[in-house]
Amino acid sequence: MSVTAPQGFEAAGVAAGLKSTGKPDVAVVVNRGPRKVGAAVFTSNRAKANPIIWSQQVVADRVVEAVVLNSGGANCFTGAFGFQTSHLTAEKAAELLGVSAGDVVVCSTGLIGTGDELFRSRVLDGVERGIAGLSADGGQAAAEAIMTTDTVAKTVAVSRDGWTIGGMAKGAGMLAPGLATMLVVITTDADLEPSEADAALRRATGTTFDRLDSDGCMSTNDQVTLLANGASGVRPDPGAFDEALAEVCAQLAKKLQQDAEGASHDITIEVRGAASESDAVEVGRSVARNNLFKAAIFGNDPNWGRVLAAIGTTGAVFDPYDVDVFMNGVRVCTAGGPDRPREEVDLTPRATDLVIDLKSGDAAATILTNDLTHDYVHENSAYSS
Repeated sequence: MSVTAPQGFEAAGVAAGLKSTGKPDVAVVVNRGPRKVGAAVFTSNRAKANPIIWSQQVVADRVVEAVVLNSGGANCFTGAFGFQTSHLTAEKAAELLGVSAGDVVVCSTGLIGTGDELFRSRVLDGVERGIAGLSADGGQAAAEAIMTTDTVAKTVAVSRDGWTIGGMAKGAGMLAPGLATMLVVITTDADLEPSEADAALRRATGTTFDRLDSDGCMSTNDQVTLLANGASGVRPDPGAFDEALAEVCAQLAKKLQQDAEGASHDITIEVRGAASESDAVEVGRSVARNNLFKAAIFGNDPNWGRVLAAIGTTGAVFDPYDVDVFMNGVRVCTAGGPDRPREEVDLTPRATDLVIDLKSGDAAATILTNDLTHDYVHENSAYSS
């Protein structure tokens, strides 16, 4: 059920002392298969962490042998020293694996500004011990090692006709789109060309991770990496692979939504009747990032007026006085006015469905978000300590 579900992959997770809890904090995923295809998408935040800057160079030739990940420190805004740490991390892994440092992706997550000499030495030690402990059964340990404020490890595996895709993800806060969100490693034993892997990953993330907008805060370290090794000997039908990869990404995105920091409601925003898909995404995101709406859902209040106020800030094509809004199956607003009584809406379940019908076309999109709670504010007020 993780990155070692496909043939030809090994992984490990170890405790290197980066976390004050003593829990695992360094993970390694290695491709042992016949092909070393790699693709990745990264945060579009201009403020990029050192591992992102390093890894963007690594994946340029679409060859990746291994991925090293650490929690317990973002290694972001740590200057030239921090970039050298990412470089040394890749060099250490490459030396132990007998590969090129330029084929080792590096990922970090944790507090921005963390990445001193002690951090470096512990990461390098973790790499050494992680590689020594590599196993075809190490996927779960790796998934646990990349957790930060996550409460559960997030893994998934999907098998098709002779080939498999596996994945792991971390993320519970700073979940907002920008080509990718959070840290994700996806592996497959399908036989793919580099251009196929890159295109398939971009299509899948575009309709899954990019539409998870938990708190509107884009991270400096976000990255989704796909490794394909051809160990199954099967070249999949492109459409079938696209479908399976999108399923893996969608399952992981849902797991991230369900573990969002402090959340008490998982909100699915479905926008229908849009003039274009981009309009549907813009409208859905305007609601997902509206703190008044999110606070109302936390209070189990079906305040549809906040929905209309939010979507009115967009440039999407629609008539505000011809919009329907449904909450958990009850149409609370029709043609821009009240419909069913608020008392008919039950918002006590964690799963919350919001449907917005713009009546302007045939396009649609779904955005995932969460409510805004006291616990979210508390957790993020004390994160650095």
